[in-house]
Order: sequence, then structure tokens, then C-alpha cells
Amino acid sequence: MNLNLLKTLKILIVEDEVKIASLLKDALNDYFHKVFIAKDAQEGLKRFKTNKPDIVITDIMMPITDGLEMTILIKEIDELTPIIVLSAHSDKEKLLKAIDIGINKYFIKPFDPDEVLEHINKIAPTLNKRRKVKLKDGFVFDNNSTTLYKDGVLISLTKREKEFFYLLLKHQNEVVEASTIKETIWEEEVNDERLRTFIKRLRLKTSRDLIQNASGQGYLISPSNI
Repeated sequence: MNLNLLKTLKILIVEDEVKIASLLKDALNDYFHKVFIAKDAQEGLKRFKTNKPDIVITDIMMPITDGLEMTILIKEIDELTPIIVLSAHSDKEKLLKAIDIGINKYFIKPFDPDEVLEHINKIAPTLNKRRKVKLKDGFVFDNNSTTLYKDGVLISLTKREKEFFYLLLKHQNEVVEASTIKETIWEEEVNDERLRTFIKRLRLKTSRDLIQNASGQGYLISPSNI
């Protein structure tokens, strides 16, 4: 087991049964950088946006919104985040739906926490490759800590600038529409001029070529090929 690699990862557990959530957290806590718990899907989605976990472990049956509906919303934010589903029943219809929306693994309750740990250890190398993204001009962005480095030196970013990089790199090589950027990184309504000023200041802080403009559409960041 690659303990050093696991220690870099953050896990989100979404489970409305307190005993199960506590049992799973106790079993995983010593192996990972952070283990967060959410008591329902609404809190789970909020914690996903705030804490940016590497892996989500979720129950299916929860009040108001179930785990599969939450998974769909998470996949809209980041389709590559592995989702591990827990279920008290081997419901064929729900299992097929889970597979269809792209869950990574399905465990039937009661499950062995060691099997969950073993599965995470198996997929951890893939997650580590996603963590740090090499960009142009010697820049590297760490998705886990939302930090930017230039030739190994930390570049000071504001919270909004970190969220901007994180958003564009979740859609690397794709144009992210200006409207999506504004809705994601600002709580209030902002105009195009404010976004352009934000981009201009960020380019002055980093590099003119790092953030690419797709005229009339939005912005994108492409990883370095070197």
C-alpha cells in the first residue's frame, strides 16, 4: 500500500447513518490527508464544492436527494472525480443507473472498510497524476491544494483566482464560457468588463500566454506538452 500517496488525498463521506459514517471515517482517517463527513446529499454537494475532495464515498438512500442524484451534480462539476457508492440493497435498477452515470465502485452493506481502502489504494496513482498539472512557461497548478507554482516558487493567488484556475483546469483544453466563470467564482452578478479586468490582472501576475481567450466565447488553459 502506497501510504505516502494516500496521505496526499482528501476523502468525502456522504452518509446519513451516523454509525456507518463514523465507522468508515475511523477506518480511513489515519491513511488520508483529510476525511470529511456530510450527513446528506445537500451538505455533500456543498462540501464537495468547498473542500474539493479527490474521492467521494456516498450512500444511495438518503432523505430529500439520494446519492445518485448528488453524483450527477458532482459529475457536472468534475466528471473525473471517482464516486464510490454504498447501498443496503442490491437493487438492480439502481445499480444500472449508478453504472450509467459513471460511478467508480459499488459496495453492498454491510461492507468491509478494508475493501474500500484497498480499492482507493488501487486507483490512487491515477488520482495523483491529476493532482499536479504542468502548464506553459514553467507554471504548475496543484488541484489538491489549489496552489500555483512558477519554476518551483509559490505564486500568491487570491481565493477567486484559485477558483478560476481550478475551474478551467477541470475543463482543460476546453473553452469555459464567460457566463459559467462569472456564476462560479462570483456570488454576485458581474459584467463582462469586470471579468476582463480580472483576467488582465491575473495575466500580469502570471503570464500573458497562460490563459487563452476564445473570442466571444470564454477562456481556456491548456497543459504543457513538455
